[in-house]
Amino acid sequence: MVDLTRRNLMEASVAAALGASVTGVASAAPDDPDTPLAPHVDGELKRFSSTALGAEVTGPFVFENGALLYSLQHPSRDNPAPYDEAGIGYFSGFQFEFDGSNDDFDELSTPQTNAEQQTVRGADGEFTFLAQAHEAVNGGTEELGVVQTPDGENITTDAFAGTQYGDAAYNPDCNQFVPTTDDGTEGYLFTNWENSPGNVSRIPISRTEDGEWEADLENAINIANTEPMRDLGGTRINCYGDLSPWNTMISSEENYAHPRVSLAATVGDIFEAGTGKGRRGAHEFWNRPNPSAIQSAVDDYYGDDAWGIQGYWAMTGVEFLAYYLGADPVDQDADENTTQPIGDVYPNPYRYGYHVDIREPAADTPQPVKYYVMGRAAWESPDIQSDRKTVYGCSDGDSKGIYKFVADEPIDSYDDPMDIAGTLYAPKVTNAEAARELPPAEVDLELEWLELGHATNREVEAWIAVYDDITQTDYLETHAETDWEEDLEAALEEADREVVDNGNQDYITDEEIALWAEQWADEGPDGVSPDLRRVPFLETRAAAKEIGATIEFNKAEGVDSVDGAEPGDYVYFAISELNDDLSNEEGYEDVGDVQLERVDGGVVYRAALEADFNVSTLEPAIVGPDASDPAAVADDALINVDNVLVMDDGRVLCCEDADQFGRSYSNDCLYVYEPPENDFPGRPTEHPGRGRGGTGDEDDAPGRPAEHPGRGRGRNGDDEADN
Repeated sequence: MVDLTRRNLMEASVAAALGASVTGVASAAPDDPDTPLAPHVDGELKRFSSTALGAEVTGPFVFENGALLYSLQHPSRDNPAPYDEAGIGYFSGFQFEFDGSNDDFDELSTPQTNAEQQTVRGADGEFTFLAQAHEAVNGGTEELGVVQTPDGENITTDAFAGTQYGDAAYNPDCNQFVPTTDDGTEGYLFTNWENSPGNVSRIPISRTEDGEWEADLENAINIANTEPMRDLGGTRINCYGDLSPWNTMISSEENYAHPRVSLAATVGDIFEAGTGKGRRGAHEFWNRPNPSAIQSAVDDYYGDDAWGIQGYWAMTGVEFLAYYLGADPVDQDADENTTQPIGDVYPNPYRYGYHVDIREPAADTPQPVKYYVMGRAAWESPDIQSDRKTVYGCSDGDSKGIYKFVADEPIDSYDDPMDIAGTLYAPKVTNAEAARELPPAEVDLELEWLELGHATNREVEAWIAVYDDITQTDYLETHAETDWEEDLEAALEEADREVVDNGNQDYITDEEIALWAEQWADEGPDGVSPDLRRVPFLETRAAAKEIGATIEFNKAEGVDSVDGAEPGDYVYFAISELNDDLSNEEGYEDVGDVQLERVDGGVVYRAALEADFNVSTLEPAIVGPDASDPAAVADDALINVDNVLVMDDGRVLCCEDADQFGRSYSNDCLYVYEPPENDFPGRPTEHPGRGRGGTGDEDDAPGRPAEHPGRGRGRNGDDEADN
């Protein structure tokens, strides 16, 4: 039987751990001691670009001819135009060369002057915008990146009172290009917009005879505003993604609000303590009126005993998502968002936190499909292997996981994607004791994969649908004896306290998760009762924690491998910060299985694909600096890696979402990592079986608008540290 009380954490330790991450920055102390071999690079690292102040490096994409594109996400409004507005641009006049020489650019200097820091710089070429937020699209009826209500009203804070997850259209992220011509000079650029409600835009772009790219904004669309996407419930916090082997955009929902327990806590800890105080996460307050205000409410209720509710800030935009679905905004009072409950239409929390495949990408209206069967998390991106069955994913945030899904058959071979069947896995580090208190650069992490369950996409969607009609009135009526229509304030506090103690009874309960874990331990994943099979697919993180999986990574930001990767090739995993649960830092000595020395600058791991596309060893390839390292060290080191993109010659683009640390500048940068030649030699683009399209049998792939040669692909990231 699973030991449901295996982590007997002192409440003070839990509160300290929660407090360390709630600020959204690396929790580094000024006297942070040096960790040996931090920073460290097994190979060569060269800076290619620095982005404008305030902006992350997001959405890198390398076209087939080597041209580079990325998004300018949430730049400072104080930058000079055009770098004061979000947008998508490419480096005119530059192309990566995939000839194995790796000398296609000289390293860019660090940005030092105001002029250098307030613009986008590249080692070669000129950053040229293709499109910027709020530009007119779809025949002038919409603004690029902006989501609308069913009756066509823009969902912004100008139109509605309340909390919004990032300014509308301020967070362009992942970019993927789907060609529509054989020579790859025309096609559609799909871009994620990391907001709530979320969005994916589709922009027709083409390459001119002189090699420049042009965008046709007149015929661009926001897919969020189409009926197929609205019928799915829409999306939220669309972050990074992937270009599938069948040549469709996959958009990943980074639903930070999914944690039902905060940081290292487990459901078993709650049973041991007899209360969820100090341990409840944001998910439990999803259908609370004005849900993002739960943190301030808990601070008021519990005073010195209050704790940081993991992911509470990501509840911003949930009510805007209700308006997107057609809810009457009854909670609007002049310029304020009130606690008057929304009772007509409200989003189901179990419909968000998935990989979304934009099928039929060239159709007038693309057809989105959510892969519910791959698990629910704060997904950065998937990495689909060339067997078209194995998928690795990273869940962003503190005390999160990396996961694996293996389909029974190639994913694109199913006539109906709702019939996709497969098995979901969570990792367990097996050499934790041997790695204890060692520098990350000296330790390979050995993994085994714990099977969580097997299901079909259709089964999981049916389990989700059970919770479709739950609204904010249910929160009050289920958890408070006081009639909310007579005394709303008293009923709300009563309901909040009840949920803290005993959990949200409107959704999957603590008891169901604990019972699933017991049955899993006694009978195996196939032996759990039918009514509990839904638990690991809808409550993936909580279920994995309950059976002892290593859900300790802090900000697992990205995953990628070379297109058409074969056994022996590497999958790269980007861990933005190696601290908190995965480290032995002060306050965390007894928290988590793995106790490596802390590196706030993060680590890029690589794992060699085995014959069955499994990975079992994470090898440190790049280790970031300590937070206390001076500019002489930090200026040229990779800090808080966000996403990674493996190019066809084996080089890896590494994006930053960085805290400044000891740097002399505060801009984020894009680096090019060249692995050691004897480990991963330069790969010519004509290498058989290694093209961007997958395994070479591309012509039968569904959703492909035209036959064409292999394609480039991209990756990107987000900007939050506590989630």
